[in-house]
Amino acid sequence: MSTVGRTAIEIAEMVRTGQVRATEVVADHLRQIQMLEPSIHAMLAQRPEKALAEAAELEHREDLASLPLAGVPVTIKDSVDVAGEPTRMGSLAMPDTPREADDELVRRLRQAGCIVVGKTNQPELAIWHFTESNLGTTRNPWNPDRSPGGSTGGGAAGVAAAMTPVAQGSDGGGSIRLPSAFCGLFGIKPGPDVVPVAGGAQEHWFGLSQWGPLATTVADAALMLDVLAGTKKYRDVQPPAGRLRLALSVNPPAAGVRVNREVRLAVEAAADALREAGHTVTVVNPPYSPAYVLHFVHRWLAGIALEADELGLDLAKLEPRTQRMVRIGRYLNRYRPVPRDGMGKIYERFEAWFEDFDVLLTPTTAQPSVPASGWLGKSYVATMLKGTNQVPFTPGANMLNLPAASIPVGLTADGFPIGMQMISPRGGEALILSLARQLEELRPWPRHAPMAGIEGEHPAPVDGDAGVRRWFAGSRP
Repeated sequence: MSTVGRTAIEIAEMVRTGQVRATEVVADHLRQIQMLEPSIHAMLAQRPEKALAEAAELEHREDLASLPLAGVPVTIKDSVDVAGEPTRMGSLAMPDTPREADDELVRRLRQAGCIVVGKTNQPELAIWHFTESNLGTTRNPWNPDRSPGGSTGGGAAGVAAAMTPVAQGSDGGGSIRLPSAFCGLFGIKPGPDVVPVAGGAQEHWFGLSQWGPLATTVADAALMLDVLAGTKKYRDVQPPAGRLRLALSVNPPAAGVRVNREVRLAVEAAADALREAGHTVTVVNPPYSPAYVLHFVHRWLAGIALEADELGLDLAKLEPRTQRMVRIGRYLNRYRPVPRDGMGKIYERFEAWFEDFDVLLTPTTAQPSVPASGWLGKSYVATMLKGTNQVPFTPGANMLNLPAASIPVGLTADGFPIGMQMISPRGGEALILSLARQLEELRPWPRHAPMAGIEGEHPAPVDGDAGVRRWFAGSRP
């Protein structure tokens, strides 16, 4: 019996109780990787021999019966160190020298019983909402012509294709939530001081970035978040005991952006399901500021330049688009440094607004998919404008250091996943997980793309449609 397609929690329980050996679990998933990786290119580095050897060692651990993620295969984003593997950060400017030690995040996952099967692809320096760079293009297993999103695109594609049940990701402007939406997964970006910053740094991109999990279920993501955070406060996630005050906004924070009709209807249908479950849902826009985008771009460009300089990257080896962004960021850092209290007033308005609401619901993306390729060679301005029109909803939570997640809420008529974003006040990670768990119970989603070949997840097409139809209970036509 193959373990491919099972949740992380199921796999760990099977390994702990001796129903299956960790080496068998890893071998199952390595076969899935071998079969689908050539079509998807989720991985930048694979570790088949090392993973099997580490699984064999795990089987003899004295604490095996207590490991929360015993024998669970996991992938690590290319920007996080894994001992014996290079950290390329999606860029030819980074050396391919193997790292000597695991990052603290990897150490925590291994200590919990995870087996690292590979490192996943990302755009150069984790900058973009797609996953295409000079190191290769990652494709969406729902449709290889489309992107799995970015920057944790390789991790998301691998989970959607059942290569692993969970993936480690990072999010500096939507890089966990966007791939989760495009690949039909649940992913959560915690607020600051929950999960350590990779590399032992105090912050990344002037506080924009956080690290977290992508998974096919809320429970898997909650457990992995606990492991990454070094806590036991999230894993026993249950639906809310009482009524929550939910705000629904389908209007993007950027002027002139249009939201796809199917995206809007799917998000509204999910909000209706939560209303029918007893929560209050108020259609209202949060206090977006006209300076919203400028604040994000300032930190983003300055952060990219600071990282490039700290890593000592050769500018000539970066993509031309990235070179231009680094130069602009250097100028900003020299003449217009990021103010440490620059978001104070904007955050105060949001904090006051959240006194009337527990969770904000928005689309995760304005469009249900973006092309997999064709991004190389575009200028940073053209790429940024495209991104603003495609994914305008996620950067705000990074600027304001708010917990945020993306949860699947439907499929387009031609079979692309649609995600809904949940944002809470600071400290609301458990609340988001609880509400997401309830919506998962109300409207369960197919946990993998059809390409994964998981039996029973994808019913036959309806009404003669050639593609996969929306089958979420209560979805609007």
